[in-house]
Amino acid sequence: MALDASRISADLDRLAPTLREVSARIHQNPELRYEEHRAAAWIAEAVERAGVAVERNFGGLSTAFRARIGSGAGPRIAILAEYDALPEIGHACGHNLIAAGALGAFLSLAQQRDALVGTVDLVGTPAEEGGGGKIRLLDAGAFEGVDAAMMFHPLDRDLLAHPALAMLRIEMRFEGTPSHAALAPWEGTSALTACLQTFHLIDSQRVHFRDGVRVHGYVINGGQAVNIIPELSIAEFSVRAPGSVELARVRAIVERCARGAAMAAGVKVTLTVRESYKNLVNNLTMVRRFGAHLESLGRTPAETDHEMGAGSTDMGDVSHAVPSIHPWIGICAKGETTCHQHAFQICAGSEQGAQSMLVAAKAMALTTADLLADAALRAEVRREFEARPRG
Repeated sequence: MALDASRISADLDRLAPTLREVSARIHQNPELRYEEHRAAAWIAEAVERAGVAVERNFGGLSTAFRARIGSGAGPRIAILAEYDALPEIGHACGHNLIAAGALGAFLSLAQQRDALVGTVDLVGTPAEEGGGGKIRLLDAGAFEGVDAAMMFHPLDRDLLAHPALAMLRIEMRFEGTPSHAALAPWEGTSALTACLQTFHLIDSQRVHFRDGVRVHGYVINGGQAVNIIPELSIAEFSVRAPGSVELARVRAIVERCARGAAMAAGVKVTLTVRESYKNLVNNLTMVRRFGAHLESLGRTPAETDHEMGAGSTDMGDVSHAVPSIHPWIGICAKGETTCHQHAFQICAGSEQGAQSMLVAAKAMALTTADLLADAALRAEVRREFEARPRG
């Protein structure tokens, strides 16, 4: 007995009301990184209603989970769900659709679980938005034995293999000496002055950054009162680059700017790296098969788009450990809006968003079926992975 690929699309159409409900509930109840208790529970409950056991608190994370179908022998494919939201603007990155799409792909394959030759995992991965949940799962061994991993991400267009940048975040804590700002300003040393000068110094170095580098920051704490020389100022910067080598070089420049500003202002600075993500290595063999299925479902994806910028994702770290894909699926008109904007949050809860989620679920399920059945395809995926560029 083998998987009947022709059933997958029809099964997903039958599952559509469940997937829409899960997506809508997550969208309407946004939860931040590592706080996604309701979202994780709703997904897990939908899996359990289909008769599949769920391992909660997976990898030691209270909002991670894993469900598994198949024989336990042969290839293993992981389908990843994200479901965390952003502060203030909720699901303006569309993770509710990522979650529902992954759930749909998994449940459609679960309809034929007795025919699976190999194993399919649904892995709930919390805290993509600055928490590195997938990295913690990697460290816990969650991806050991996995032959391929996949997910999709909403966007304003369909792209198969668009890059994602390596990234790290640096917290800069400047500590000076307080004094009355009018009575004795000469007795103080301003942490805020050093903080602001750091921004200026970094801007002065942008001419030396390679193409694709992004450095951006914001002030978390700019002082305590208008009539006090600020003794404390805190900023956070995100440093991004196409690969780890350039990321390390730019990080050194950013840190040098902070130390130089602190020295000039006569204050102390403490630099703390909060988290870092690796660049995304798209497995073209796998994602082109996904793209072929996407085309069969009526979409016309491009491989990449040089007019688009690039963000970062902890899926990058997974892609360095396991052959991986992270295609982008449009949920609105091209140019209408994009991730982390208020309008994108609305699109993530729209009918067009739900329709695109269902298409992505079908393409992921069909690609998974191909990987399970086609040893030659798996071998080519592995060969490409082993030949991937480092750094």
